[in-house]
Amino acid sequence: MTIQTIINNALKRLKAEGKLLTPDFYAEAFCKEAVRAKMNVEDCNHVEKFKNMLSKDFQKDLKNYRIKTMSEFVRFLISKLNRTNSTQCSDTLEAQTHFCKRVLQVITVLHNKEASELAQNSIDLLENAPTPQQLDAFRQRWVNFITTYDDTFLQKLKALGDVESSDLRKTVENLHTLTAGETSVSSEVDLQKVSRLLVASFVPSIASSVNDTIANLSEKIRKNPLILDNDNIETEIKTAISLRISLDKESVKEMVESIDGVLDKLSLRLIAMIESSDSSTVEIQAIKKELESYTEESTVNFKIAHKKLFTIAVALEENTQLLSKDLKGHSADVEALSNKVKKLEEELKEVKKESKEDFLTKLYNKRALDEFMELKEAEYQRYDRNFAVVMFDLDHFKDVNDTFGHEAGDAVLSAFAKILKKEARSVDIVGRFGGEEFLALLSDTDTKGGVTFATKVLKHVEKSRFMYKGNRIKVTASAGVSERAKHIALKATINSADEYLYIAKKNGRNRVEYKK
Repeated sequence: MTIQTIINNALKRLKAEGKLLTPDFYAEAFCKEAVRAKMNVEDCNHVEKFKNMLSKDFQKDLKNYRIKTMSEFVRFLISKLNRTNSTQCSDTLEAQTHFCKRVLQVITVLHNKEASELAQNSIDLLENAPTPQQLDAFRQRWVNFITTYDDTFLQKLKALGDVESSDLRKTVENLHTLTAGETSVSSEVDLQKVSRLLVASFVPSIASSVNDTIANLSEKIRKNPLILDNDNIETEIKTAISLRISLDKESVKEMVESIDGVLDKLSLRLIAMIESSDSSTVEIQAIKKELESYTEESTVNFKIAHKKLFTIAVALEENTQLLSKDLKGHSADVEALSNKVKKLEEELKEVKKESKEDFLTKLYNKRALDEFMELKEAEYQRYDRNFAVVMFDLDHFKDVNDTFGHEAGDAVLSAFAKILKKEARSVDIVGRFGGEEFLALLSDTDTKGGVTFATKVLKHVEKSRFMYKGNRIKVTASAGVSERAKHIALKATINSADEYLYIAKKNGRNRVEYKK
């Protein structure tokens, strides 16, 4: 095969893939045809040539990112150079991690059991140095939660009062109260219960005793619970609560200062012992005796902290000789290993980059779809190349998860993704938009072509047998179609496809809707 034949085949490939005749696209197509013809062309081996000059770590990165062309290779090197400030990257990542933890802590106290449990699991994940795959899996769990969340249960409260789905506090405040007659009959009993709970709340949770102000108010409320109806009592109760908090804070402060003193002494003695001498056992025995003396000297509730510190000292006494020998004999190895781990951690932080592939369906994820849509928009603006947007959504997908479990739901999503990919042309782009929603970008296609494609997909889904552990799952899908040429902007095109998808589901599902 001659070079001219390869050139002709490269031009045909560009045309078949719907790509423009640009230097980068042509070079990529030419090299693919050269490999196909088993012809060794030096211009197509630049990446492999320069890759062998890099370190093994960089070569591994190139393999992971599937770098094939010089353009991709240059962008990879530029991204590496832009992230050379490791301190700033590390500080930013640490700040973002702390921020995520605080947001998740807020979610754990909200009034939704499922969200609280998922938030707590996410906090536990962040505490244990998660891998990118684990983070992506938890991100998908949050996507599934927001996709399937259903707040229609709030409508059951309408018989009692106004419902504000975005403000539960306001909903509770709007609930109808009991009648005046019912209140008058039970008010005294209720005040007695409230008074007992209120007095119990005045007792400090950490401090060992209360002061006279709290004690006097507690006695007054116990003797006459009806005074709680008096507006003037509110100030006294607030004062008592503030005093209780102050007593607890003061007690905690004393305990922390006491424990800090012990820990400071313990740390200094241990460091000096390990660095200086072979008399480790004697030193730790002295520390143990010093800890024993704190039991009598402490004026706060120090028993729990003392017990833990004393246990540490006993364990150190039993293992100190072996630890000292190992540290002296292997200190150089330990330091080298520590530096290597630190270097690997820094490099890992630098090269972290979200994948463009959805982990479950192996289609493009939303991030990749956004990039492709921007590319299609640029082609439309410059070359007037029209394209169609098709939004798909699996019907009654929540019922699949509830009936057969989330593993069955994942299997259905994967199977639908294969159908979508099979029906698409090589120049079309399909991906998972989020949850059970998918999106297709159809190059050089109008509404009519988009409807034809969507109809083929829906019929394929309807005829397919979705099986999971011997159970057949009935699956259908709905679709909405729009084309770029009929809208003022890209966002309007996407919103239109989404609106017609909603109309399809509203009109009975398992159908395609579009602008007639």
